[in-house]
Amino acid sequence: MTTTSGLEVLQPGRGPIRSTYLPATPDTVLWGRLPCAADAPVVTVEPGTEVTVDTVSHEGLLEDQGRDPETFFTAHGATDVLEDAVAIASSGLPHTFGVDGPHLVSRPVRVDGARVGDLLAITVVETLPRVPYGVVSNRHGRGALPGEFPLDGELFSAFATVQDGPDGARGALPLVPGGEPVVTFPLAPFLGIMGVAVAGASRPHSVPPGPHGGNLDINLLTAGSTLYLPVQVDGALAYVGDPHFAQGDGEVALTAMEASLRATVRFDVVPHEDAVRRFGELAGPLAETRDHLVPTGLDEDLDQAVRNCVRAAIALLEARYGMDPRLAYAYLSAATDFDISQVVDVVSGVHARIRKADFAAVAR
Repeated sequence: MTTTSGLEVLQPGRGPIRSTYLPATPDTVLWGRLPCAADAPVVTVEPGTEVTVDTVSHEGLLEDQGRDPETFFTAHGATDVLEDAVAIASSGLPHTFGVDGPHLVSRPVRVDGARVGDLLAITVVETLPRVPYGVVSNRHGRGALPGEFPLDGELFSAFATVQDGPDGARGALPLVPGGEPVVTFPLAPFLGIMGVAVAGASRPHSVPPGPHGGNLDINLLTAGSTLYLPVQVDGALAYVGDPHFAQGDGEVALTAMEASLRATVRFDVVPHEDAVRRFGELAGPLAETRDHLVPTGLDEDLDQAVRNCVRAAIALLEARYGMDPRLAYAYLSAATDFDISQVVDVVSGVHARIRKADFAAVAR
């Protein structure tokens, strides 16, 4: 394996852990399903608490890859394989390939004081790569070109390494399978899945995102960003997973550079009245970065997802700044980018980037 990154491999419980620690074990993760109201929390915290979560990528663990990460990764030249990945894959943790989703997701964190109607704010504090490699896969005729790729067979997994570059660590891929990794690209680690539990006793599939958040795959949700989600059950029962080192808008092949992270997130509660004053009545996820407000739109039809995102953006500008919806519509057309989050998760996602600086002169 060619890697010049010098990244420390973060095995379970070793290396920097900055807060309450949630390891990834067969008892603390779900595989392919998301928490619901019937799931007991594995951690309970007060609002404002940080939790450090070891996340494990599903790539290299799935059944079509042998459900044997040690064999899979060492075949690509990796010398350090995560012990928790091996333990999860070799355990009896339920997972039905082709029926359940692929993702490993933490069991829920209860946030005391979160009530239905509030917003749960999940702020990404830190994302530390746990290994110096990752995987990009296209499988089973999925992705943006399902009738064209994979070219051969049912699965193509590209092994990507991490290298040092003049602007920091970069991902690297070869030009041809088995070649030296010479094509490099910047890394921007983020969690593809952040969410709150749904009501009832049925765990949702891990692939399609929804009002609960889940598999949003919004690559802006790097360290320093916040995701706001309408609380659906008391205590919120929050979870994270699907770690990435990098992803382009669209995630067209099916996965991006999937790789395990040690992520620290902070959980805060925005009471309903404050939430309405700041954002209006949110029906689904809203993100915020240092520079942007990021409303979202979701639907199985990409055109409808765009329309939903535009409507959410107009409502946000009206609630937050008192902007007439006709002028908000005009502003969005003149000044706001609408990006495709992903087109591969059954429910497509679109997010808008509204510059907060454009409204600096507006009294709130």
